[in-house]
Amino acid sequence: MQQLDGEVKIKPERLEAGRALRKDVPRSAHSAWTPHKKRDPIGILEQQADAREKGLTPIRYQRMAQSPFAFFRGGAAIMAEDLAHTPDTGLRVQTCGDAHVANFGKFATPERRLVFDINDFDETLPGPWEWDVKRLCASMHIAAREHGFSKARCDRIVLNTVRAYRERLAEYSHVRTLDLWYDRIRVKDVIAHFNAKYRPTLRRAVKKAKRKTHLRAVARLTKGGKGLRFVEDPPLQVHLSKTGRNLDDARQMLEDYRKTLREDRRFLFDRYELVDVARKVVGVGSVGTRCWIALLEAADHPLGDRMVLQIKEAQASVLEPYVGASARGHHGRRVVTGQWLIQGASDMMLGWCTAPKTGRHYYVRQLWDVKGAGDLTSMNFENMALYGALCAWALARAHARTGDAAEISGYLGGGPVFDHSIVEFSATYAETNARDHESLKQAIASKRLRAHA
Repeated sequence: MQQLDGEVKIKPERLEAGRALRKDVPRSAHSAWTPHKKRDPIGILEQQADAREKGLTPIRYQRMAQSPFAFFRGGAAIMAEDLAHTPDTGLRVQTCGDAHVANFGKFATPERRLVFDINDFDETLPGPWEWDVKRLCASMHIAAREHGFSKARCDRIVLNTVRAYRERLAEYSHVRTLDLWYDRIRVKDVIAHFNAKYRPTLRRAVKKAKRKTHLRAVARLTKGGKGLRFVEDPPLQVHLSKTGRNLDDARQMLEDYRKTLREDRRFLFDRYELVDVARKVVGVGSVGTRCWIALLEAADHPLGDRMVLQIKEAQASVLEPYVGASARGHHGRRVVTGQWLIQGASDMMLGWCTAPKTGRHYYVRQLWDVKGAGDLTSMNFENMALYGALCAWALARAHARTGDAAEISGYLGGGPVFDHSIVEFSATYAETNARDHESLKQAIASKRLRAHA
C-alpha cells in the first residue's frame, strides 16, 4: 500500500453493526459446504452452451477437462449456484464475481506504471463480499492440491490468503475515502511483499510483462508487410469474412463503442482506422462467447503505428439469478463500470457497444496493454502462500472501495475464527470440484458432451 495522508478513526457504530451480524450469521457458519440434492454441474455447463457459439463449446470442454483447476476456472456459473446456498451477512460490495487466483495479475496504468490488481470482470455485479473471498480461497486450495502439497500445506496457503484479506480490510477501514480511491498496489509493493531471495525472479517477471504490449500482439497475431492482416488459425483465430460477417458490421460496432469513450480518448481513437477483424478464442470459461480482435492503424503516422482492440461479448453475469439483474441495462457497460469501480487504474480504451443486427452486448479494451500473471505451476509452497496473500490484498482494496469496510471488518474481528472457517470450506469445496471434474471427463467419454482442442 502506498503512503497515504494518514488514518481516520472508525465510527464505533460501524464496527458494532458488523459485530452484531454474528448473531444471525456466526463466523463459524462459513465453514459449511454440503452439495444440495438437485445439484447438476454438467447441466449448468450445457445450459450455458445454449447462448454460445456451438462450434466452440467443445474447445471449452476440452480445456476444462485438463485439470481440476482448469475445470474450476471455467466453472464460475457452477460455483455461483453453490454459493447461493451458503450463508452471507447481507453486506454488499461490487464483486468481481469470478475472483479465482488466475484472474489477478500485473498490468500497466494509463501513466505506464505497472500495478497488480484483479484483471477479469465478466461476472461483476453487486453481491455478497463472502462469495469473492470463498472463490479466491477455494481456487488457492485447488491450485495447491495440483502441486501435490499435503492437505496441511494447502490449508496453510488458504489460511494465509484469508488472513491477509481480513487484515488488509481492517487497514483499509481506517483510510480516508479519497485516499482509498487513489491507492494502487504498485510493482515495487509487489516485490517488497515477497522474501528477498525471490525478488530477482520477480524482477524478471516484471520485465517479461513489460514486453507483452500491443506491439507484441501485432507481431504475434498478424502477418504481411505494409498490408498487415491477422493470421488465419482456425478454429482459434478466424477472419471476420469466414464467419459470415463483414467489416461494415464491425465498423458500426466500433462507432457505437466510440460514443462511450471520454472525449480525449475519443480524439485518440479517431486517429486510427480499422483495417482487419478476426474472431479469437480466449481463456477457459469464456470459450464460446463471441470475441473479436480488431487491428487499427494510424493513417497519418509512420508505418507500424498500430493498435489491437479486443471486442468481447458480455452476457448476463453468472451471479444474476441469485442477486438480481444489473442496473446498467447493458452487459458491456456492466463489465466496464464494474472494472472502473474495482480496479485502482483501468485501461483508458475501455468502452462498450452493441452488435447492430443481433443486439448482443460487448465490451472493448486494448489487447495486451502490458500484462503479466503469476505462474502458479512454478511456485513453491512459500511463494504460493505469499501470492495468495497478494491477491487477497487486491480483493480487500476492491471491497473497501465499494462496500462498508468498517462493518465487514467489525464482523470479521481481529481473531482467526472466520479464517479457519474459510479454510474448512475451501478444503471441502476442493473435493467437490475434483468430483465435478471427473463428472466432466465422464460426460465427454460417454459422448454426452463433445470435446476437442
